[in-house]
Amino acid sequence: IMKSIEIKSSKRESTGKSSTNLLRKEGNVPCVLYGGDEVIHFSASELGFKNLVYTSAAHTVVLDFGSKKVNAILQDIQFHPVTDKIIHADFYELHDDKAVTMEIPVIISGSAPGVMNSGGVLSRNKRKLKVKALPAKLPDSIDIDISSMELGHKFYTSQIVAEDFELLHPDNTVICQVRTSRASMSLADATDDSSEGEEVSEEAEAGTSAESQESKSEESKEGAEE
Repeated sequence: IMKSIEIKSSKRESTGKSSTNLLRKEGNVPCVLYGGDEVIHFSASELGFKNLVYTSAAHTVVLDFGSKKVNAILQDIQFHPVTDKIIHADFYELHDDKAVTMEIPVIISGSAPGVMNSGGVLSRNKRKLKVKALPAKLPDSIDIDISSMELGHKFYTSQIVAEDFELLHPDNTVICQVRTSRASMSLADATDDSSEGEEVSEEAEAGTSAESQESKSEESKEGAEE
C-alpha cells in the first residue's frame, strides 16, 4: 500500500496576482485542489513538499486544513525556470470508490547474466509506469526481477503481473533491456580486423611463395637448355 505524506494547508481568501506573489515571497506555494464538490484554492509551505517532490518514491497526500483532512494525489507541479523553486501545484482529491491514474516508480532487483557474464549493459527505458487503480490498491512501486535476462533480452510490460491495478501502456512497451556494450563491440571489431589482416597476410605469403617457386623453376629450365 502506498504511503502518505501530510502537508499543512491553508485555504486562500484572495487569489489575485499580488496575494499570490506575496505567498511565494513568504516561502509558500499557491495550490488548487480538484475532484471534490468544489475547487479549493489553498497554500502550503514549500518545505512541506520536500518529501513528496524530491524523491523517486510515489506517495499519496493528506492535506491538513485544520478543521478537516483531505486525501489527495499530486497531479501537476510547476517550477521556476531559474531558481527551481516550486511556484504552483495541483492536487486531485481521492475517493475510495473512484479509480485514479498515477505514475509509479519501477524498482529493479537481481543481476542479469547478460551483464555479469556476457559484458552487456542494462539499459532502462522506463523508470516510471502509469497505472490506474482504486486509492487503496495503488502500489508504491512496481518490482521486476532481471535475474534471467541474457544478452539481447528485453523486459516488457506484458510480463508484469498486475492484479490490483491496470497498466496504461501497450503490452510491447520495453521497461529495460540488456544491450551489447560499446567496449565489447569495439573489441569484437578489432578482433575481426586482426583476423582479416592475418588472412590477407597468409594469402600474400602464399602468393609470394608461389612466385618464388615459379622463378626457381624457370631458372632451372634455362640452365638445362644451356
